[in-house]
Amino acid sequence: MRPAILNPLFAPVRGLPGIGPKLAPLYDRLLAPHGAEARVIDLLFHLPVSALDRRVKGRIADAVAGEIGTFEIRTVSHKPGPPGRAKSPYRILVEDDTGDITLTWFNTSRARMEALLPVGEIRYVSGIVELWDGHRQMIHPDRVLDAAGLSRQLPFEPVYGLSAGLYQRGLIKAAKVALLNLPDFPEWIDPALLGRENWAGFTHSLRSLHCPSSLAEINPLAPARLRLAYDELLAGQLALLLMRARMKREAGAVRSGDGKIVNTMLAALPFTLTDGQKQALTDIKRDLASPERMLRLLQGDVGSGKTVVALLSMTMAVEAGWQAALMAPTEILARQHYERLKPLADKVGLTIALLTGRDKGQSRIQTMVGLADGTIQLAIGTHALFQDSVKFHKLGLAVIDEQHRFGVHQRLALSKKGDAVDVLVMTATPIPRTLVLTYFGDMDVSIVREKPAGRKPIDTRTIALERLDEVANGLERAMASGQRIYWICPLVEESEDLDLAAAQERFESLEKLYGARVGIVHGQMKSADKDAAMSNFASGKTQILVATTVIEVGVDVPEATIMVIEHAERFGLSQLHQLRGRVGRGAERSSCILLFGPLGETGRARLETMRSTNDGFEIAEQDLRLRGEGDVLGTRQSGMPGFKLSVPDKHIELLGIARDDAKNILNHDPRLETPRGQAVRALLYLFERDEAIKLIRAG
Repeated sequence: MRPAILNPLFAPVRGLPGIGPKLAPLYDRLLAPHGAEARVIDLLFHLPVSALDRRVKGRIADAVAGEIGTFEIRTVSHKPGPPGRAKSPYRILVEDDTGDITLTWFNTSRARMEALLPVGEIRYVSGIVELWDGHRQMIHPDRVLDAAGLSRQLPFEPVYGLSAGLYQRGLIKAAKVALLNLPDFPEWIDPALLGRENWAGFTHSLRSLHCPSSLAEINPLAPARLRLAYDELLAGQLALLLMRARMKREAGAVRSGDGKIVNTMLAALPFTLTDGQKQALTDIKRDLASPERMLRLLQGDVGSGKTVVALLSMTMAVEAGWQAALMAPTEILARQHYERLKPLADKVGLTIALLTGRDKGQSRIQTMVGLADGTIQLAIGTHALFQDSVKFHKLGLAVIDEQHRFGVHQRLALSKKGDAVDVLVMTATPIPRTLVLTYFGDMDVSIVREKPAGRKPIDTRTIALERLDEVANGLERAMASGQRIYWICPLVEESEDLDLAAAQERFESLEKLYGARVGIVHGQMKSADKDAAMSNFASGKTQILVATTVIEVGVDVPEATIMVIEHAERFGLSQLHQLRGRVGRGAERSSCILLFGPLGETGRARLETMRSTNDGFEIAEQDLRLRGEGDVLGTRQSGMPGFKLSVPDKHIELLGIARDDAKNILNHDPRLETPRGQAVRALLYLFERDEAIKLIRAG
């Protein structure tokens, strides 16, 4: 049970004064995962990105054009527009002892303006100062206040990230009301650390960020922000350590065979393993032979051959008398794994089956029976594998592909399908060491860096979007020689519906050029239609596949040699690298064309990185610098909980301290029963690490 002290923070924001039925959906869109309801805690953790100095300082004569000025003024005269011309500007001349400035409004009434700024009265105005025809003016001032209003005005006004339909003033008011729900928490940070860093309490720190008393307080390295970042990192490290401790408490099983089936499988492979693959298999073999449970992360760049490592690992488990399962995040990927691995399994006499949510009727029943009686040794599937109705005879190894697309509870659910199941998680997104520590704690890591022999580097080019027609018309030459082309449509404001509309429009324009040779695949298609579209592309029935990012991970068509990415500047570096990795998988030279629109500094740096390197690990490090951890790990696309208060590349030094502190807490108080332990429980609930609390209770 979540402590009652936290309940007001987990109430929906639609219950706050001033947020009615019209505004609530806008707050949901800004603050909550797709389809979820925004809560008070989401609003409080939506920190300002900067602040505006609204202090009354300086004189009109000293005003700087292009900057915010806040002045004490006296109204001199009103100059409404001519009668009958409502759209004419309404100008008010105001002054102080050093000079004057004209305040200008459009579409307003004389009565409203005279009430706002009565002639001869003192008021306080704040807004951007401009020069017009040599005179100072302020168009639609942000604030016009009397003395009472000024006393309530924040001297430094926070600036928040917004979405369409929301405004700064409304968000400032909402955050102020939300702060009233903040309780005073018992302190969970070690007093020595608090004193050394000169940090205030959690509640005080959060308040000071939403109501800053200086511009410096908003800085990610300011004491209040560091304090909150540390709290979030500590909660994350505690949760990871508790999960690892639970797995270690459950004694593992020694899974060691005689090597015969594995050697037969190695001989059946049509290629030689790279050094990275060999080292990863050595690590995994050692883990399987140990009485401790394996929890290993296998990192590999796009096309580095992780799937083969997974197959050989699963073969080791089967050889030792156990079953093995591989879980993929999509049906497309699960089906592809199955089709690639089945011929190899058949060669060495292993039984393998596919299980997805789409399988129905007799074939599903046969698969379920085979898993339960042990006649099926290898299972490939989606999340359908961990449903309650699925029983394994003797599951020994669970392999989770593209693990960041599954929550912790889903990984645990599959590992609970057997006794002391060993777990291997794989990712095709190279993850910087910083983020491995942040997200995966004490997980052992194997890295496959090299590409298999014969892989050619992909030629990456950047082309302005104005030349899109030229690119589209130039595809005929490639298709004449049997090549296939992916055409990826842009992300549109993180909206699936708009993504789909963009894809449909591009499909229709290419279809006019190339007719039935063009196919389309997107996330809202039925599974059978997706499979048919992929099958047509793989067989060559279609040669251009228009797609949204549904094909980002794992799809393997060796004949695909050209990747066109429209509005490439809208994608993160890691995602661009993943998409590029869909080509260059066959013998032919491949190319990636990045079509770009207007570029900012970050977009330019991103595209330059893509042109200069094919190394996913180098790209991941650059992505972390340019955009933050969410994009590197795909959290924005997958719903994996990204960090809200900490920025790992800026708060990296806190991570080691948080890890050591988490270890110390659990060594001295593994069940979190002391006064500090109880405070830590509140911390875990606050940052929604509820799974960790369940692990404590489960012992």
